[in-house]
Amino acid sequence: MERSQRAHPAHTPPIEHRNRSVIVFLTVCTKNRRQILANAAASELLIHWWRRADAWLVGRYVVMPDHVHLFCAPAATSVPLMKWVQYWKNGTTREWPTAIPKPIWQREFWDRQLRVGDSYEEKWNYVRENPKRHGLVQRSDMWTFQGELNSLEWHDP
Repeated sequence: MERSQRAHPAHTPPIEHRNRSVIVFLTVCTKNRRQILANAAASELLIHWWRRADAWLVGRYVVMPDHVHLFCAPAATSVPLMKWVQYWKNGTTREWPTAIPKPIWQREFWDRQLRVGDSYEEKWNYVRENPKRHGLVQRSDMWTFQGELNSLEWHDP
């Protein structure tokens, strides 16, 4: 049996439900999975652009050598997730701290809205173990390139 694989991820707009938070889990990879992100300069640049791109709020995040995991939620404005990601990817590319071939980022990204029964805390605990699973540290709390920019509250009535 042949399994069909999508060439590009489907980016469905977040679905708002009464009294339920809208939190999206996002993964963005570097072009050709180049290991250029897990350093102070790149991490600081990402944080700078996530704060500047304030249409979506970044909650918890982990910067890995070749990809970024983060949780985000829409702010008061209604900018589509795809445009928001494009904005900060373009900004970080323009201001990249070292001379490397462009593009920096893969064109696509993966996103998934947390749904009923999902737990932001459970998902975060899985994501923050990524550096340990990849053998980069012995304990996840030793990984320097992680944090939380905004407190995203998960409400699931």
